[in-house]
Amino acid sequence: FFVTNLLNFFSSFKSNSLVNMGIDLKAGGRRTGHKSSMKVIKTANPYNRLLIKLYKFLARRTDSKFCATVVKRLHMSKVNKPPIGLNRLAKYMKNKDGKIAVIVGKVTDDVRMLEVPKLSVCALSFTETARKRIVAAGGECITFDQLALRAPTGANTILLRGPKSRDALAHFGHSTSVNNPHTHDGVKPYVRSKGRKFEKARGRRRSCGFKI
Repeated sequence: FFVTNLLNFFSSFKSNSLVNMGIDLKAGGRRTGHKSSMKVIKTANPYNRLLIKLYKFLARRTDSKFCATVVKRLHMSKVNKPPIGLNRLAKYMKNKDGKIAVIVGKVTDDVRMLEVPKLSVCALSFTETARKRIVAAGGECITFDQLALRAPTGANTILLRGPKSRDALAHFGHSTSVNNPHTHDGVKPYVRSKGRKFEKARGRRRSCGFKI
């Protein structure tokens, strides 16, 4: 009887050990709990949602790397879709006649630029002055759905991006409060000037209410 129980115990242990075998982990472990950021459309903008569907379809049916890149950039957050100025855009499009500049983001005006060359630009949006200047120079501002009809695979296009590191990022951050004075550390305030008379009153001095 004792021998039978012992054999049963060992057989069950052997079967359990086979079921619960370990897995080989690389250093750092497996990356779990992180779904692809492109599986779910996060934007509430109906135009952007339709564009993602359109370019996802084109990327699948045409095997175009251009369309796949556009889809990836359309899924990005606003901070990862930095705007591009007319001056930088004109510099990148020099000696590229007949090509369409494609920016998954906003095109802004540059007052330092006196003359705008003739450009064909496709972007998510344009500032009013940037659009006026491009059209006045004989160029055109088109949307991504118009681009899909003209160049479904991205032929004769130049895919551009604005500068990721820019002055505006210094001002981005959480607002500070009396209870949590450190949320605003390293976040540059929007001030008219820096000096004795600016941002030095209540809220910035212990003697005047509180200091953050």
